[in-house]
Amino acid sequence: MKIKSDSFRIAEYAAFLLIMLATLVLCVCVGSVNIPVKDTLTAIWNTIFSLPVPEGISQPIIIFVRLPQVLCVALIGAALSLCGCAMQGLLRNPLADGSTLGVSSGASLGAVLAIAFGITIPGIPFAGTMVMATLFAFCSLVLILALAYKLDYSLSTNTIILIGVVFSMFANSVMSLIITFAGEKVRTIMFWSMGSLSGSSYTYALILLGALILFGTFIFYNARELNAFAIGEDNARNIGVNVKRVKLTIMIAVSGLIGVCVSIGGTIGFVGLVMPHMTRMIIGPNHKKLLPLTLISGATFLMLADLVARVLLRPLELPIGVVTSFVGSVVFVYIFYIMRKAK
Repeated sequence: MKIKSDSFRIAEYAAFLLIMLATLVLCVCVGSVNIPVKDTLTAIWNTIFSLPVPEGISQPIIIFVRLPQVLCVALIGAALSLCGCAMQGLLRNPLADGSTLGVSSGASLGAVLAIAFGITIPGIPFAGTMVMATLFAFCSLVLILALAYKLDYSLSTNTIILIGVVFSMFANSVMSLIITFAGEKVRTIMFWSMGSLSGSSYTYALILLGALILFGTFIFYNARELNAFAIGEDNARNIGVNVKRVKLTIMIAVSGLIGVCVSIGGTIGFVGLVMPHMTRMIIGPNHKKLLPLTLISGATFLMLADLVARVLLRPLELPIGVVTSFVGSVVFVYIFYIMRKAK
């Protein structure tokens, strides 16, 4: 029986990975100009191994435009989904996510401040925006949970969501005030705030990969503890879980990941809220399996959303945040309906 269980688990991972890789290739091939799959794979293979690319293959479009953008999209989708899954498990709250809890708004506020006032770190491009977004994301999460605890010691779902919504409105109002005085940077801020990954580079992809490995490791390391949180904090504490340490570790990891993602891709909503639910419906609530498969499914979902954003009005490109908000809201209402009907 154990062998069958293990083989079935491997089959699950393999299926999710194959779907993700197929989606990645599809997203590189399709755009304002469609490129055959064979030409795309040839260009990538020959570039990796420093081989000459045959004439007639659009190597610059594939290697320097689409591939870095698709990689950044996949990494951000993976990171946001992982954060949503971790927060839902930590707070035992099906609505917990960076966007619903106000963490994304806090990160956006930090990034807007950095863009509007030119806050930079000498010698490290884009680091000022990234540091400000990460710092504000963590401070926002701490502030929201502290206020919720003061109002309701039990940290109920309704209280946390209410505080998160109020904080998001406050952060958005402050951003609007900053934009009023941003001058010539208004256009940059507005387009960035809707979520866009056009113009992505391999440098951004490496930063996202490094952040995902660094902060994701801490989240995966606490998968067993997240399972214990499902039975309540007091029960988790009774079986030996250091509740404060786990909470702080995951909060820092989530804040760091959201801060990096927001600083590079802008505000992209509903990914971290919807994908953990969809994955949980397929493979169950065990975080040892749920976390890695949510990561993969989140990457797949955001790549498909980016593909829709690029081809729906081509050659124009929609902000990816517009697509995720539209699709995510519809999917979430459907999931909520199914869950309520099941009861």
